[in-house]
Amino acid sequence: LQHYFIQSNLRMLRAFARPFLPIIGGKAASTSAAIQPGTKYGGKTTVTLIPGDGVGPEICESVTTIFKELSVPVEFEVIDLTKYSLKDDGAFNMAITSLKRNGVGLKGVINRSADFRTHNVEFRGNLDTYANVVRCMSFDGIKTHHSGIDLIAIRENTEGEYSCLEHESVPGVVESLKIITREKSLRIAKFAFDYALEHNRSKVTCIHKANIMKLSDGLFKQCCKEVSELYPTIGYDEQIVDNTCQQLVINPQQFDVMVMPNLYGNLVSNLAAGLVGGAGVVPSKSYGTNIAVFEPGARHTWMEMKGMYVANPVAMVLSSAFMLKHLMLHDAGDKLIQAVKQVLNSGLCKTRDLGGSATTREMTRAIIGELHEVYARE
Repeated sequence: LQHYFIQSNLRMLRAFARPFLPIIGGKAASTSAAIQPGTKYGGKTTVTLIPGDGVGPEICESVTTIFKELSVPVEFEVIDLTKYSLKDDGAFNMAITSLKRNGVGLKGVINRSADFRTHNVEFRGNLDTYANVVRCMSFDGIKTHHSGIDLIAIRENTEGEYSCLEHESVPGVVESLKIITREKSLRIAKFAFDYALEHNRSKVTCIHKANIMKLSDGLFKQCCKEVSELYPTIGYDEQIVDNTCQQLVINPQQFDVMVMPNLYGNLVSNLAAGLVGGAGVVPSKSYGTNIAVFEPGARHTWMEMKGMYVANPVAMVLSSAFMLKHLMLHDAGDKLIQAVKQVLNSGLCKTRDLGGSATTREMTRAIIGELHEVYARE
């Protein structure tokens, strides 16, 4: 079956997707092996840092402060890429060049004005960061309607409704094209199942609207089904996207790994973020064949809060912790995740979005203080 799948269905995929991962003892080989950690100079790994707009520079400051405290061997190449600098193609090209050279990036959110729309698509297209992974997990110290949530939303990041292929055919009539290809649907499905194996997840759910969009979403669903047959140890089911939104509100604990086209991924990940405490606590990462970019999972700039240092830095800090693990700095990454969880679960330090009054820097100091406690307990 595996031979047939590769020969018949993934002939073109092999040129673009990450290498097929053998299943050994019920687990896949590490997917991170396909994406080499960033460029190293003098024993340090160079990572592209794009603070972005709004509160981005402030929450990135939290990361650099914590990294300095951890003494991690990471050096940041800072690129000033904002809504305003994007008017100069040189800044955009510099960011792309830096990310391609280093292979790893930490990125804030760039304000999506009309001027940036084309660049945003071009950004993902140039890097081919085709898989966006958002992790939404509950914290004991954050009071929400549900507890025990720990789901992964995997979003195809390069086509679908976000292809930006629109035109006005006649005055008052606009056509917008949704692009779904077999090649990229197989690629993201394979990524989702590989991710589930590597991270000891038990089920992958395909989210679609094939009851209405029978050809486009029908193709996506068919590809997910075909890939699922190669992973007998991973459960598989399918849900229509509107039912998924309802089920997330009623019983979110039923979901484990979810894979979906571009637009649905945006909607589902933001809904799930709201279930666990909001945009300030949800990290994400986007993978390409030779690149990984880490950023907050819910993409909001909070322009109105710029310079006030009241934003919650947790989403960016957790994203940076997962970046450390990607760079094979597992001990530092795990301890940082542990420190963040303990700060949030204690409920003693809360920023405004969590119902408290702590500033960005106060939350940063609380995480650093907990880090010292984590290391002291060794």
